[in-house]
Amino acid sequence: MRARTVLPVALAAALLALTGCGADSGADDGTAGALPSGSSSPAQPPASSDPSSGRTAEVAAPQALRFTATTVDGKPFQADALAGKPTVLWFWAPWCPKCKAQAAETAKVAADYAGEANVIGVAGLDRNEAMKAFVADTGTGGFPQLSDEKGELWKRFEVTEQSRYVILDKNGKTVYEGVLPGGKGLAEKVDGLTG
Repeated sequence: MRARTVLPVALAAALLALTGCGADSGADDGTAGALPSGSSSPAQPPASSDPSSGRTAEVAAPQALRFTATTVDGKPFQADALAGKPTVLWFWAPWCPKCKAQAAETAKVAADYAGEANVIGVAGLDRNEAMKAFVADTGTGGFPQLSDEKGELWKRFEVTEQSRYVILDKNGKTVYEGVLPGGKGLAEKVDGLTG
């Protein structure tokens, strides 16, 4: 019985690895990466503070941000806390050279747009120890890095290869899904959503 569950997972991982680093098929029509219909989960809207009034306002989390995860450091992560701001989801694998090439620019965008947009790494296709080493080696610890060993978030956002970005607007709508070699163009895409 166990062999029947391990084999499909191994085949899926192999397929992702074969198509990932070598492919460069980015869709920019806003439809790729959309959540499958019927995948709803209730979530409480997060509280976000309004710095100008000193009050706390409720922001309803869009469907895309209704998930929980664990960071590579083992801390719980609530995606609904990202509601109300554009969000970049960077899907990477620790052994992927294209992902390493994107790391510096992605970290720079995360720092430059802190408070205006969210940048979240979603690591997959390997073990958590390798993910932690990648974060340390690439200097990408300044923004949340999620450990997605089982590929649940990759499936949720229909990502089939590493070194991909899924960019959501402040309402949770996918506005870009694809590869940005070296992270080039990421800052302009985020700037267009925050300006």
